[in-house]
Amino acid sequence: MIIVGGSSSRDLAKELAGILDCTYIQAASTKFPDGECYTRIDAEALDDDVVIVQNTYPNDSLIEMFLIQDAVRRLGARSVTLVIPYFGYARQDRVFKPGEPESAKVMCQHLALVCDRVITIDIHKEAVLDYFPCRHTDLKAAAVIADYFKGKGIDLVLSPDIGAAGRAKDVGDRMGVPSDHLNKTRLSGTEVRIAPATFDVAGKNVLIVDDMISTGGTIVTAASALRDAGAASVAVACTHGVFVNNAIERLTGSALSAVLCCNTLENEVSHISVAGLIADALRE
Repeated sequence: MIIVGGSSSRDLAKELAGILDCTYIQAASTKFPDGECYTRIDAEALDDDVVIVQNTYPNDSLIEMFLIQDAVRRLGARSVTLVIPYFGYARQDRVFKPGEPESAKVMCQHLALVCDRVITIDIHKEAVLDYFPCRHTDLKAAAVIADYFKGKGIDLVLSPDIGAAGRAKDVGDRMGVPSDHLNKTRLSGTEVRIAPATFDVAGKNVLIVDDMISTGGTIVTAASALRDAGAASVAVACTHGVFVNNAIERLTGSALSAVLCCNTLENEVSHISVAGLIADALRE
């Protein structure tokens, strides 16, 4: 097996190759003066099963993925597995107005042109992967998040809403602590109360878990409300730290005691690794 790392997932790809004790090749990627992507794999041939580790977000990474796929095929890869830690466009899975594309389906169709298997992590909607005609697996990061926080004094795991309550329960069960979800209650035209549906947080160390954080606004508001309700500390962990518009600065400057994410998107707080999960899936 040969691991080929794209520019968006260098550290994760290297770690994965180390765990599997297999050859690692970093795809060279740069841009021409007009902004077009140039990619090259420095190898004479790839007469082996090839695993490409690369996000499809942002758009430049998606184009790079297409080019790496073609490069490994031309070099003779026996099979091509795509490990897409963060699948861009997965949230655009529906057509709401006439004239709109079904973007998630389009991306899957194009990626499937050179692909024998797909592995994702906490994709926004797992049904999107059914657009791939090949074998596909979505791995859940709850296990590695729970392992990271186990023994760190967490008393309660919360999800930001009832829709993500299953993730909080999974993390909580693995840690051996209870879980709950946050409810929003509108008290007036300008005032909203945010509190756990069941548990009292007074004196408790709370962990909020979510699949992704983009702007961080909801989490900042929730952390402040929980601290006002007497929580001893509030930490947050997500799978995908998208963190747009200075979200990391906003989160770290809030009432949160810790801000962490998995290394599906590599940034300054991506300290929870999913490499072991991916390695286990590739060994199957």
